Amino acid sequence: MTTATIEKTGAKVVSHAEWLAARKQFLAKEKELTHLRDELARLRRELPREKVEKNYVFEGPSGKVTLADLFDGSSQLIVYHFMFGPEWKEGCPSCSFIADQFDSIRSHMQQRDTNLVAVSRATWPEIDAFKKRMGWKFPWASSFGTDFNYDYKVSFNKSDIESGKAIYNYETSSFPSEEGPGASVFYKQDAEIFHTYSTYGRGLDMMLNAYNFIDLTPKGRNEEGLPWPMAWVRHHDKYGDSTARDAMMIIAQSKDSCCSEK
Repeated sequence: MTTATIEKTGAKVVSHAEWLAARKQFLAKEKELTHLRDELARLRRELPREKVEKNYVFEGPSGKVTLADLFDGSSQLIVYHFMFGPEWKEGCPSCSFIADQFDSIRSHMQQRDTNLVAVSRATWPEIDAFKKRMGWKFPWASSFGTDFNYDYKVSFNKSDIESGKAIYNYETSSFPSEEGPGASVFYKQDAEIFHTYSTYGRGLDMMLNAYNFIDLTPKGRNEEGLPWPMAWVRHHDKYGDSTARDAMMIIAQSKDSCCSEK
């Protein structure tokens, strides 16, 4: 480690005995967080649920599919609300940052009776073209022309945005985009479907596995000097491309800010 790096991270160089003492002291806080996370997970499972009354119909590679079809044999479904609006040139880079891991984890999730799909308001041809470009295989459906995104508070009418009455993350806000990121969880029992949980904004941090690794390093996310969190994120095929746009730029050019919501 260079002197400059040491100064930037604010860390001291100490003996092994001092390092071990400090590490054990920090371990107590890590265990506290782990136990709190376990408790939150338990409480989340005990939240009440609401019955899904609408018959949502999406479009996928084989045509029309219902919400029930998206479970694909599982009793539990996680829908990632991917920011990709109609007529956008490409999907949100920050959502793509999350989606890059989906193909590798879906088979493991299915062993725990859970299916994972993405849903966006872009049309199916727009989704299909972008999905092929990114090399993804996970299921992704278009909710274009339905109430689904609006009902689950990840798409917003222009009038609500302009009046500051858009509801995002369970609060009325002046959300600047017609599309927002989120995740919703559903449970199917016989012919009935229940909505059990939705999370937005920083609640999606748990899904950012790359960040979970980066947070282990001395520099961490290293975003303090950026104009907004995740301003560095690009589509995985555009790192090193000086013309690549981040999420904020894409939304601005798509008539619609994205993932820096706290």
